[in-house]
Amino acid sequence: MLLRVLRLFLRPYRGAVAVVVLLQAAATIAALSLPSLNADIIDLGVVTGDTGYILRTGALMLGITAVQIAASIVAVYIGARTAMSVGRDLRSALFDRVQQFSLEEMGRFGAPSLITRTTNDVQQVQMVTLLTFTIMVMAPIMMVGGVVMALRQDVVLSGLLVVIVPVLILVMGLAVWRMRPLFRQMQGRLDRINRVLREQIAGVRVVRSFNRQATERQRFEGANTELMTTALSVGRLMAMLFPAVMLIINVSSVAVIWFGAGRIDAGDMQVGSLVAFLNYLMQILMSVLMAVMMFMMVPRAEVAAERIRAVLATEPAIVAPAAPTPLPRGGMAGAAVTAAGNGRRRPGNIATQATVSGNGQRREPDVATEVAVSGNGQRREPDVATEVAVSGNGRRRTPGDRGLVVELDGATFGYAGAEMPVVRGVDLRLEPGRTTAIIGSTGAGKTTLVNLIPRLIDVTAGAVRVGGVDVRAVDPGELRERICLVPQKSYLFSGTIASTLRHGRPGATDDDLWRAIDAAQARDFVDELADGLATPVEQGGTNFSGGQRQRLAIARALLRQGDVYLFDDSFSALDYATDARLRAALPAATGGATVLIVAQRVASIRDAHQIVVLDGGAVVGTGTHHELMETNETYREIVLSQLSAAEAA
Repeated sequence: MLLRVLRLFLRPYRGAVAVVVLLQAAATIAALSLPSLNADIIDLGVVTGDTGYILRTGALMLGITAVQIAASIVAVYIGARTAMSVGRDLRSALFDRVQQFSLEEMGRFGAPSLITRTTNDVQQVQMVTLLTFTIMVMAPIMMVGGVVMALRQDVVLSGLLVVIVPVLILVMGLAVWRMRPLFRQMQGRLDRINRVLREQIAGVRVVRSFNRQATERQRFEGANTELMTTALSVGRLMAMLFPAVMLIINVSSVAVIWFGAGRIDAGDMQVGSLVAFLNYLMQILMSVLMAVMMFMMVPRAEVAAERIRAVLATEPAIVAPAAPTPLPRGGMAGAAVTAAGNGRRRPGNIATQATVSGNGQRREPDVATEVAVSGNGQRREPDVATEVAVSGNGRRRTPGDRGLVVELDGATFGYAGAEMPVVRGVDLRLEPGRTTAIIGSTGAGKTTLVNLIPRLIDVTAGAVRVGGVDVRAVDPGELRERICLVPQKSYLFSGTIASTLRHGRPGATDDDLWRAIDAAQARDFVDELADGLATPVEQGGTNFSGGQRQRLAIARALLRQGDVYLFDDSFSALDYATDARLRAALPAATGGATVLIVAQRVASIRDAHQIVVLDGGAVVGTGTHHELMETNETYREIVLSQLSAAEAA
């Protein structure tokens, strides 16, 4: 698996790899030539007293050493740069693949494991790549060349290599074989400690509120101790290996000197040749040692490569179709622009507008078709309904060209191996310019149903259509460009308020931002901030309250100017007054778009055009608030658990 990963990601750097191999070969050959020259100095210079020969050969050795050093430096530089580039490419590939994952794949791997694979595992492969360019290129050349040069010095003495080298390889091979499963275990335990640490950091408030610091500390210590135990097992093997290898090398040196002295005494070998043979023996043994030490790191890198490959080889459950069908242009159910008494258009404050119906009941503005009456009797129109916005792709959007019909036809979703589907047989139609609300008990499948529309997950049966097109036939990028989702957990990216809001529409002006902030009822606290739109936002928006985060997330979605808005329990942290003002502003802010609101609070959805009651993943009722109060027992129970009979009427 490691070789497969390296082959794939080293392909763009074949030229650099070839240069590294040539330079390392040159440096190794230069190193192999030095002991022979040193033997010549001893035998032909020192013994004979030829000072000139000593100086000439010494100068040659200096030149060869300079070449060796230069080649090694350049090879290490290019090799390190290439290894770092491979690491960068691996991280980019992992990031790109994770970006394509659906919620199913994200849940299968888990965030802690994906983080470990992108950081620690890539680092292991990167390190082995670097060592390959140095040790694995040099060691084979050094070992083969050393054997050849040793044979040239003395064939009989070279017979010792037949015993020494296999013994060294056997000892180190046994150590590597024992370490391989330990490295795999270590990576798994590193995943666990990352998961425990991430949970404790993310849930620090819960831990403190329940006074569970001691329990969580024990849980972390358990994971930490397991990792330490495995690391100690690896460390003990490596600690025993080093003395064993040094023992083999030292015994080998003594054996060479012992037998070499006998051959010199017999006149079969010269002193210089024995010195050279000792040098070649050390080069051979060191090359074997470096190669085996390299192979000791390979098991851990092999495990890391397998884990990386598992992510890269996972095909996302949600993929773009080969021939995607474009979505139709949006269309608004209707819009009205009314002139003021003086013939000019006058903007009004959408946050406070409401109209009075014929029976005297107070009603919220109806999807950009309502107008309000100012104190002097002049008719005023909402601000946002008359604004012209620019979508993410640069196309100018007006209320009249927004909104897509969303249809769920027998939509069913269930997890593999589950006994019952989470959502089953849902038939639902969402109209442009109308607000549909979904309510139900916890675990009824509301969020799952919402996730089916932007295709964050795929139906296991039935179909979801947007604009008359099955979402599986639409490019996911185009689909999500037209849909604005505000999830249950309002996540804000680090930066500033302005950069956070522009996440979905980078080209938005400050005026656009303020209009979205007004509609989301966030101006009251943004105005109080010293830096206004430039106020820093910490990761996750932790420097804002839950209600403030929700309003900023809603403003971010409204700024997007989409055709479909999905609010998944996005008003839960708002007080009732802010909730009411926001709901009053939404019709004008969303223009003629299709709006779906998921809520637990009845007050947030009672004025919706259509309310859908979910229970056990199935639709058990559809209608207006008054219709459902008369005909649906499940809805009536939910309402009466929150409101009095008089308030519910």
